[in-house]
Amino acid sequence: MKALVLAAGLGERMRPLTDTTPKPLLRVGGKRLIEWHLEKLAAIGVRDVVINISWLADQFPATLGDGERFGLRIRYSREGGTPLETGGGMWHALALLDDAPFLAVNGDVWTDYDFARLPREPAGDAHLVLIDNPAHHPSGDFLLHDDGRVAASGEHKLTFSGIGVYRPRLFDDWRAVIGDTPGARAEPPRFQLAPLLRAAMQRDAVTGEHFTGHWTDVGTPERLQELDASLNPHSTTRSTD
Repeated sequence: MKALVLAAGLGERMRPLTDTTPKPLLRVGGKRLIEWHLEKLAAIGVRDVVINISWLADQFPATLGDGERFGLRIRYSREGGTPLETGGGMWHALALLDDAPFLAVNGDVWTDYDFARLPREPAGDAHLVLIDNPAHHPSGDFLLHDDGRVAASGEHKLTFSGIGVYRPRLFDDWRAVIGDTPGARAEPPRFQLAPLLRAAMQRDAVTGEHFTGHWTDVGTPERLQELDASLNPHSTTRSTD
């Protein structure tokens, strides 16, 4: 199985730290955020990883190289100066993946979730890891049924963790689903992933699981500092070497 790490965001809520360093390259617990993912991916046998990049893009290959020191082969999906959002970024990266299901994870989250739990062959078009709603997102995203199906609406919704497995066919009819939303006709196109997931949910083609372990959306300097303190109480958060 190949993996995609989504790392192209601007990190606007993390400024001023991200004025000079992309958010996934910020340090927490003695490592860069993205390095936690790369090490876990290598540990479960993933060898090929694609990283999509935009903001301060050249820092990624300069810092991570070709992945050899992680036991990986890293390739970079360059999106230009404007990030392509979650759906567009994933669609753009498909050319570096293949026709098999792939693991994708947001580069700006930290978690102790074991990637080995993810199905290598999801029952439908996607399998999502859902978590209890954090304080900054109390309304949640999707409903998880007892049989593992995920729905777009309903009471007691959970939050999407940014971790999932996807079949490339999820994007087969993306233009019909996205329509004429802003950016959809750009080259390369920019669009969100959520509408494609909701369309697949209407076909009962999305499964999921509820994870109750440690997960943090490292979206602000305060959350970065709190996470760093919990992982290494004696460290001082730094953005660069």
